[in-house]
Amino acid sequence: MSEYFAHTSSVIDEGARIGRDSKIWHFCHIFGSSVIGANCSIGQNCMIAQNVRIGDNVKIQNNVSVVEGVRIYDDVFIAPSVVFTNIKTPRAFISRKNEYLPTVLERGCSIGANATIICGNTIGAYALIGAGAVVSRDVPPHALVVGNPARIVGWVDKAGLKLEFVQNRAYDSLDSSVYELRDGRVVQIEM
Repeated sequence: MSEYFAHTSSVIDEGARIGRDSKIWHFCHIFGSSVIGANCSIGQNCMIAQNVRIGDNVKIQNNVSVVEGVRIYDDVFIAPSVVFTNIKTPRAFISRKNEYLPTVLERGCSIGANATIICGNTIGAYALIGAGAVVSRDVPPHALVVGNPARIVGWVDKAGLKLEFVQNRAYDSLDSSVYELRDGRVVQIEM
């Protein structure tokens, strides 16, 4: 008996590693060299490509293709229909599989519905990407970004609530961590 659940309509290729208590829902395809951590939820109609690594407690909602080159750390949330790329200059008639650029989603970040994440970028820990945003460069930890191209419009705590800086300090609503803004980045100074 398996330690994870996979709906009978899903295809799990031999060699795929799926952690305890994870759930793979309808019409998914999990490629053989991919790794999915414990307690993950992969929504309906998702594809997890070769060599993709997904941490623990990750929630990927419906209609997401996680392409080769993407690395997802623990506690990441990916809303429906998020798009990942792995080549910046695709051509159907040129094979560029050896040119995939890595995309990294750091711990606790959230990606809003219909956002597009251009390859070669890192989404920082606890960052929040607004619905429909097009991310074409790195996003620092705790940044709130929206638009096309995505731009920083504020900062969020671990719970996703807007950080309010008073005399350059803000407090996390989840665990009372203390943050400062330094050179356009949120830095945790106490916990």
